[in-house]
Amino acid sequence: MENISAVILAGGEGKRMKSNRPKVLSEVMFQPMIKWVIDAVREAGIEDICVVTGSKREFVEEYLKSLPFEVETVFQPERLGTGHAVMMARPFLEKHRSSDVLILNGDAPFIGVDTIKGAYNTQNRGGEAAENRGCTVISAEVEDPTGYGRIVRESGEGMSALKAIVEEKEADDETRRIREVNSGAYWFSTDELLGALDKLKKSEKTGEYYLTDTIEIIKNSGKAVMAHKAENSDSVLGANDCIQLAQLNEIARMRIIREHQKNGVNIPCTDGVMIGRDVEIAANTTILPATVIRGKTTIGSFCEIGPAALIEDREIPDGHKTEK
Repeated sequence: MENISAVILAGGEGKRMKSNRPKVLSEVMFQPMIKWVIDAVREAGIEDICVVTGSKREFVEEYLKSLPFEVETVFQPERLGTGHAVMMARPFLEKHRSSDVLILNGDAPFIGVDTIKGAYNTQNRGGEAAENRGCTVISAEVEDPTGYGRIVRESGEGMSALKAIVEEKEADDETRRIREVNSGAYWFSTDELLGALDKLKKSEKTGEYYLTDTIEIIKNSGKAVMAHKAENSDSVLGANDCIQLAQLNEIARMRIIREHQKNGVNIPCTDGVMIGRDVEIAANTTILPATVIRGKTTIGSFCEIGPAALIEDREIPDGHKTEK
């Protein structure tokens, strides 16, 4: 994965969050959702990143400047759809014409590095020659596909070939039964994407430019259009309100706890236990209920932390026990 780039869409206002900050800064396990996305992108080996900001952009820009690496930003002054958001990144895309670009949403925190790399491999197997590749859609299979665009695959052309993405309001009954859905993340040949953006037209119904329309444009040009199904259906999950945000937090909370348990940390009862992503805990330590551990915290072996302890940005030596 060389000479590649990523564009992260982060212009949504998130009115239903009832927050004075952009939705992508809503936190999942003590970190903004956009940080989860950026971390996955960088872990996949992509360092050239452009974030498309919109509503209350100053908050996003301020946060990005606090990171220990550089992230470009562009501003989308009007929210005219996902296609329009990518149009705003044209100067960034022009600098990477000879490569592939990953487009993804800043409010979908569970896009994983394995999914990003797997979809890239699909993208680069999409044609007999490199110049034939066009786009790879990252998809996922979900229990309830209501509201998502359905992935319709070509028959007889291999497991990856994509026929169309059909939005639910345009789907017939058979198509609605499809459980494979569009995640909103894509790999594009940058050249093909730029050409498709030039041909993109506003929706007559909404007046918006939809990024999904570029897929049909690229397909009609004869380029390979593929779909890569993520192994984990959580890849498509986002949050539009605080109820959904709490659901994301619970998924992340248990993921983190399970990883520590696999590494030998004893968490006999997970009730109320919250552990940040950057926390390091050695094996043979016990974490008791209602304990919150966050920040750059390191905990040694044979410790007993909790119950109902708050640990933040601390280095705890072996054998430490929380005072009762």
